[in-house]
Amino acid sequence: MDHIKAIGIKFIIVSVVVFSIFAIFYNVSIGNLVWMSLLVTVATYLIGDLYMLPRLNNLVTTIADFGLSFVLLWVLGLMLIEVSIPIALASLFAAFFITVTDPLFHTYMIERVLDEEKAKPRRRETREFGSFQTEFAEENKTEAFHHQQKNKNEDKQK
Repeated sequence: MDHIKAIGIKFIIVSVVVFSIFAIFYNVSIGNLVWMSLLVTVATYLIGDLYMLPRLNNLVTTIADFGLSFVLLWVLGLMLIEVSIPIALASLFAAFFITVTDPLFHTYMIERVLDEEKAKPRRRETREFGSFQTEFAEENKTEAFHHQQKNKNEDKQK
């Protein structure tokens, strides 16, 4: 059920952008715009949000979604729209506006849809640095310190 909500939200975002940009600049039928929105939504949801987001961080997934959205919109635009103005510029703008909303959508995906364990980015450990953890604690007095204090007290008593 969570995936249906998430893909519905993504479809609404993509549809608003595609309808806004492509319907203004081109003479496109509503059916073609719905197909473009649906194909871009399914592809970016499956590749970006379900495959890449659990394995990579939000920034990398957002950049990959931008590239994927741009290429898909460009190819679908060339196939479905009779072009009098270059379609690449409209695809670039549409991909940009879709990408602006992606970090928010990815946050929703991480918090509500994906398992928390899978959604955390993997830490890369190298041999040089390893994995370090800082500890904060009060220093305990050691036996040597106690021995020195005992000797000082004995010297004072003499």
